[in-house]
Amino acid sequence: FLTGISDLFRSGYESASKHFNPADVEVDVAGRSFLITGANSGIGKATAKEIARRGGTVHLVCRNKDRAEIAKQEIVTETGNQNIFLHIVDISNPKEIWKFAEKFRNEHKLNVLINNAGCMVNSREITEDGLEKNFATNTLGTYILTTALLPLLEKEADARVITVSSGGMLVQKLSVSDLQSENGTFDGTMVYAQNKRQQVVLTEQWAKAHRNIHFSVMHPGWADTPAVRSSMPDFYEKMKNSLRTEAQGADTVVWLAVSAEATKLPSGLFFQDRQPVPTHLPLARTHSPLEDEEKLMEVLEEFSQKFRSTSSG
Repeated sequence: FLTGISDLFRSGYESASKHFNPADVEVDVAGRSFLITGANSGIGKATAKEIARRGGTVHLVCRNKDRAEIAKQEIVTETGNQNIFLHIVDISNPKEIWKFAEKFRNEHKLNVLINNAGCMVNSREITEDGLEKNFATNTLGTYILTTALLPLLEKEADARVITVSSGGMLVQKLSVSDLQSENGTFDGTMVYAQNKRQQVVLTEQWAKAHRNIHFSVMHPGWADTPAVRSSMPDFYEKMKNSLRTEAQGADTVVWLAVSAEATKLPSGLFFQDRQPVPTHLPLARTHSPLEDEEKLMEVLEEFSQKFRSTSSG
């Protein structure tokens, strides 16, 4: 898209960045509160560092306590910002997300939510709640955390929600009939791409429903992150010399989170390298009927409420 797949590698970032305005992200965000999921490595950690450098209060939401403690210490040490808080939450566990969100709402304010946590599990794995792991993390987890925190975001001026998706979603048309990948052969890469398509649809739907919050979804390009190394080892070996750095992958997330320019553009768009880009390839037939998109929202809401009642009860 843009001009093609090569744009997604480091060279693509380098040529796109020639047109960036550095002043866009030279902002002081002291007093503003940012929550980042999957913040102990990769793009999440790179984003957290950049926001911490600009004075923001950063809430790191991570699954692994030990790795998260190390990441937090690194962010504090490198940026000198002490307002870095840690929350241990498994985004594939809906009850845990509800419990966390309800507590967070009572104790903190929130200006910007960054849904970055994701997983690509290459075989069909079922969580303790009977959910397929990729769907539970990438789609349902993102849905529950966002909807549970909307009341907090609604209270703030210039509230934003940014979801880290992937260009992989361009090969997938929204499919609401088999959200848990129960039918046919399981292909982790395609399931992940489907989840990333679902995130684009969520963003577009939320943008319509919540006019005073700015929603966006983005593709970081192909970056050298622990997640890419572990879930796509063959791709990594072949491409490692041309991958983006974590900071380059995080650049558009930071721009969407802090710049005044980002919110001049309409809510609900898909971004790559600080530019809105199409969510469908020409002739790809990946457009879905509106009723499918509404159905996705309904099904996720049902799941969400099912797990909510058990968490607060």
